[in-house]
Amino acid sequence: MFNTLDPELERKLRELVDRNEIHRVLMRHARGLDRLDQALARSCYWDDAVEEHGAFVGAPDEAIHRADAATLRFEAAQRGLLNHICDLQGDEAFTETYWQFTGQTTGDAPNRVSTGRYVDHFQKREGPRGPEWRIAGRVTIVETEIDAPKAATAGSAGGVSRARRDRTDVSYHRPPAGGASPPFPR
Repeated sequence: MFNTLDPELERKLRELVDRNEIHRVLMRHARGLDRLDQALARSCYWDDAVEEHGAFVGAPDEAIHRADAATLRFEAAQRGLLNHICDLQGDEAFTETYWQFTGQTTGDAPNRVSTGRYVDHFQKREGPRGPEWRIAGRVTIVETEIDAPKAATAGSAGGVSRARRDRTDVSYHRPPAGGASPPFPR
């Protein structure tokens, strides 16, 4: 017996899938920037995308290069994605995603916390493996920039896996395995 989806249910399902795919692009982009994985970050943009970030307006490759240079000013850095809204309009979407960046410095320099929003134009186009969502245009808005004092007990306790900014980071291991503990069982 062959069942067909109700057209309204099929529309809602397609919308959920599209929203999920767009959110996954945003998460992949943040991971690519944090791990200094340029290929991963670049995979989130269409070749003709334009990014505007303050005085910079340009192509994805230069935007990623500039983000990497900013990230490298810190010993450790992390981007978190927060509130997210998505206005789907067929094969285009307009999103606003709040973000928070934290950067840990060395020496006496204060740590940095900044917050803002990505206001993105996504397009669903034909990609190497079929239709996919990518960023077609982005405006990055910085809301706050705060110098944060260092904690009195900065650093990590012995045996804790430390973050790495490349493909040797534990998050790339399958299964994940830190230096102080055995891998998770399969």
